[in-house]
Amino acid sequence: MRIGTLGRHTGVDPETIRYYEREGLLQPPKREANGYRRYSSTHAERLRFIRHCRALEISLSEIRGLLTLLDSPDSDCDEINLLIDRHLTAVHQRRAELAELESQLMVLRQRCARHQTVAQCGIAEELKAAATGESCICHRD
Repeated sequence: MRIGTLGRHTGVDPETIRYYEREGLLQPPKREANGYRRYSSTHAERLRFIRHCRALEISLSEIRGLLTLLDSPDSDCDEINLLIDRHLTAVHQRRAELAELESQLMVLRQRCARHQTVAQCGIAEELKAAATGESCICHRD
C-alpha cells in the first residue's frame, strides 16, 4: 500500500510516517519502479504500536527501546516493567499536582460571586495582588 493508504488505515499522517522512517522507528519500505514507497501490513502494525504507545505518553526514545526489545522476543521484559513503573509514578505525581491545582482554583473561585463588576471581583483582586508580590489566597495555607 502507498503512504496515503497506510496513513488512513493507521490514523498516522504521512509526514509523521516519513519522520518515523528517518528516526529508525519504521523500516524503510520497498520502492516501486516509479519510486513510490510500498508499505506492508507489518508497517501498519508497527505504526499502530507506535501510535498506541504515544497515546500512553511513551516518548519516541522509549518506543525505540521497546521496539528493540520486541525484535528480541526471548529477552527479559524487566525493562518494559520499569518503563511502565516510571510512567505510573509520573501519573501519580501529576494527579497530586492537579488535585492541588484544583484546590487552589476552588479557593480562588470562592472569592467572587457572579454578576459583579470587575472592580468588585475578588478573583481579579487576588490575581492583581499576586502580581504585585503579595501572597494570593490560593497559595496561603
